[in-house]
Amino acid sequence: MTTLNPSVGAAQSRILGIGTYRPERIVPNSELVEAIDSSDEWIQQRSGIKERRFAGPEETVQMMSVAASRQALERAGIDAAQIDCVVVATVSHMLQTPAIATAIAHELGTDKAPAFDISAACAGFCHGLALGSDMVRAGSAKHVLVIGVERLTDITSLNDRGTAFIFADGAGAAVIGPSEEVGIGPVVWGSDGEQYDLIRQDEDWRDVLVQEKPTMPHLIMQGAAVFRWASFAMAKIAEATLDKAGITVDDLDVFVPHQANMRIIDAMARSMKLPAHVQIARDIAEQGNTSAASIPLALGRMIDEGTAKSGDTALLIAFGAGLAYAAQVVVLP
Repeated sequence: MTTLNPSVGAAQSRILGIGTYRPERIVPNSELVEAIDSSDEWIQQRSGIKERRFAGPEETVQMMSVAASRQALERAGIDAAQIDCVVVATVSHMLQTPAIATAIAHELGTDKAPAFDISAACAGFCHGLALGSDMVRAGSAKHVLVIGVERLTDITSLNDRGTAFIFADGAGAAVIGPSEEVGIGPVVWGSDGEQYDLIRQDEDWRDVLVQEKPTMPHLIMQGAAVFRWASFAMAKIAEATLDKAGITVDDLDVFVPHQANMRIIDAMARSMKLPAHVQIARDIAEQGNTSAASIPLALGRMIDEGTAKSGDTALLIAFGAGLAYAAQVVVLP
């Protein structure tokens, strides 16, 4: 029997640096209310959103990803040539193939690193973080760049009263590398395919193409059902993640849930009985829901503003279309 050499990885993994990119254009609720027969008060009451960021023509998925990644690399003290793999979580790269990750890896100046996209909607970044951590510990990579990026405005109808005020654009990135201590805890992830269609693209591309006047498909959502599911199911996933990491809510310093809706964030915090000392990410008020970019953008804001600091213990949890979810406890860089 032939004996093969084993893969040898690091003892553990950790996040070395976080980078973000927010589009320049700030869009307040007042710009959207007329088209959906709504009001600033109604939007804030329903979602907690005051304003959001919309990308301009030059702020492409690739451009925003590269900008966030360069900041993450600088903060990690890692050169692009040291990156062994690039993972991009997105649902708004408009080409079915090739993966945008390959173009990003090239523009950054990696040494022909393997690169691929993943599609797990709003849970995509946490999925990528789990994959990157496992690569580092298994030995298939020493440094992995994980990016969450969206231009959701390309697939959002500004006339849809249920979603026009929710979605936005942006990018966040994290460099994952080796560690002697546990810096990224075990992932708890899964999907509830029975509720597959609660958040989805409204039309199949094949149906669009046969229309006399084709229009871009857009995202639709059964908001009340998603709210009920996320508010309660995700609190249980959060508890399972803490148990798997071997800690309790009292050990947490920071809570970074997916920035889907302020009411969902508040409901999860109450259900989890988070102590008063735990800092909670509320980036959605100024950024909107950026799907796969949500977690790194929210975490990046907390680090930049000083509400989260190096060495803090943070719970990340994300959920979205599919219904896919993923969570892990991390030590902040």
